[in-house]
Amino acid sequence: MDVAWQYDVAMSHAAPVATPLLTPQQIKLNELPPLSLYVHIPWCVRKCPYCDFNSHEAKGGVPEDAYVDALIADLDAALPNIWGRRVHTIFFGGGTPSLFSAASLDRLLSGIRARVQLFPDAEITLEANPGTFEAEKFAAFRKLGINRLSIGIQSFNPKNLTALGRIHDDAEATRAVAIAKDNFDNFNLDLMYALPAQDLAGALADIDQAIALGAPHISAYHLTLEPNTLFYKRPPPLPDHDASAAMQEAIEQRLAAAGYAHYETSAFAKPGNQSQHNLNYWRFGDYLGIGAGAHSKLSFRDRIIRQMRYKHPATYMKKVSEQRAVHEEKIVTPRDLPFEFMMNALRLIDGVALAMFQARTGLPITAMTSELAQAEKKGLIVRDHQHLAPTIIGQRFLNDLLEMFLPNEP
Repeated sequence: MDVAWQYDVAMSHAAPVATPLLTPQQIKLNELPPLSLYVHIPWCVRKCPYCDFNSHEAKGGVPEDAYVDALIADLDAALPNIWGRRVHTIFFGGGTPSLFSAASLDRLLSGIRARVQLFPDAEITLEANPGTFEAEKFAAFRKLGINRLSIGIQSFNPKNLTALGRIHDDAEATRAVAIAKDNFDNFNLDLMYALPAQDLAGALADIDQAIALGAPHISAYHLTLEPNTLFYKRPPPLPDHDASAAMQEAIEQRLAAAGYAHYETSAFAKPGNQSQHNLNYWRFGDYLGIGAGAHSKLSFRDRIIRQMRYKHPATYMKKVSEQRAVHEEKIVTPRDLPFEFMMNALRLIDGVALAMFQARTGLPITAMTSELAQAEKKGLIVRDHQHLAPTIIGQRFLNDLLEMFLPNEP
């Protein structure tokens, strides 16, 4: 999953520098952060009842050729915002990007490589649904240069899969992992817990299955009821808070015992298998998002901007043809930057170097002195003059911790 949206951060040990007085819309960055590319492919076979992503059922087929044309044109229009910058990672998210043919992804990747400079070892991830796995197709994906998969398993239990509205069954889930292992050294299994009528044993059974299958990376997400979803309108019977908290703790212990490092709130990896793309998000790096509804965060020497493309695929393609794919754009103000930085960084179990705050935001660490002191006093973070990290309590009550960094009303 892209989330949750990368490589080693070059500036994590940079020395602080003096920052001049800034206008409400101005910052000063000495170096631009690493850059990723996110490509949104919005179609899926069937919309899941818990999903609030920008995804659309592929009724009547998917216009692959027209959409690839639009993505390449979107990238062309965005190039002035990233001139001279190298791309560390690419993530194809959705929807279900694995619905696309190898030929379409080949044309798209060729178009990307012709327009931006990729690092030789760039991580290129494709989200995949187990219901779309074909051995020859995924072998072709690997030959294109895609070197990581993120597979939406969610559960290996057939009752859970039915309750979640997934298009695959338990046998297809296991087969998908086997095909992934045959072709990819690094892949992630997305699992969910606190599912309808699930108990602790059931949650651990899914984790144990993922471990037994040799997944190098496992993401374990708590099922949440998001607005504008079927589950939100008609909530299923879910485990209570105490039961789901027990599941979370047991899952973390089981994965630690199996040699997985818990490096982000929901992410666990064997050595060398962390998601470099998602690490770039959590370290407040930059990302250009192309495709229907894609978001971007882009830094310049004197400002940081956020963009969102038009969401509906047909509208997006029309707007691209008019060179107006960006639906919304705003400058992130200095008063909002501490919260935006911490909203990402505090998801990292080991935290971040304090110098990264200034390197990524252009602001001195004194911009959030009182907030840090308050969080430390409540036992939600630990810090010294070089480093900051959430405590176990801070991890468990992350939303409460983040609220401390929300900007006050002007």
